[in-house]
Amino acid sequence: MTNPHTLSAVHLAAGYGDREIIHDMNLTVPRGKISAIIGANACGKSTLLKTFARLIRPLSGGVTLDGAAIDRIAPKRLARILGILPQSPIAPEGIIVSDLVSRGRYPYQSFLHGPGRGDDEAVARALDLMGVTDLAGRSMDELSGGQRQRVWIAMALAQQTAILLLDEPTTFLDVTHQIEILDLLTDLNRENGTTIVMVLHDVNLAARYADCIFALNKGRLVSEGEPEQVITQSTIRGVFGLDCIIAEDTVSGSPIVLPKGRHHIR
Repeated sequence: MTNPHTLSAVHLAAGYGDREIIHDMNLTVPRGKISAIIGANACGKSTLLKTFARLIRPLSGGVTLDGAAIDRIAPKRLARILGILPQSPIAPEGIIVSDLVSRGRYPYQSFLHGPGRGDDEAVARALDLMGVTDLAGRSMDELSGGQRQRVWIAMALAQQTAILLLDEPTTFLDVTHQIEILDLLTDLNRENGTTIVMVLHDVNLAARYADCIFALNKGRLVSEGEPEQVITQSTIRGVFGLDCIIAEDTVSGSPIVLPKGRHHIR
């Protein structure tokens, strides 16, 4: 399946109040691909993702979807095309897992027509994909951080959007579950053509799983392209202030960052 939708930032400036965090950014997300946004803390990664999702209003410039200003698209129509999992989402007190995941189906429902068979199937599939079907009847308050994160991702998957924005989807997960989640997102991309944009702190996971990487530094896009083009010594030094060696990941063939540090074990 080919995703026909194109998401772009056009001379985008964004931030909070009068504080500008994203500066004059031009960026087009590759359709039907997995993209990762990397950069140091407070460089604007989450701000960019929130502006893409219309959670933050641009200070100047804008975001377009298929060439149209995103702020002119009806909310329900936008929610059928674009979904977001923000960083550290908050669940209503006492809500059970199945009810939370079902909220991903709201864009397809109306006041007169509640959940239907298609909604139930989408929720069941999302729960199964994330391996949380056995938690469906439990309260979110009872779950561990890793379990809650998997449920939040299930809710985003249940929305069945063409574009999926994920802010640190592997937060709270151990390394086994990080790889499992990223593998599942790769399956979703390859099977459905879903455009996926992820903010990731782990540069090596970004290099392994992303088709395209956007590197940010102090609110500006400083490098973009395939992992081999972006994950270089100069870019890592400029973005993170880190001296490193770039090697080849013997599993995936992608570049891998080996920090030099000040102490070396012999």
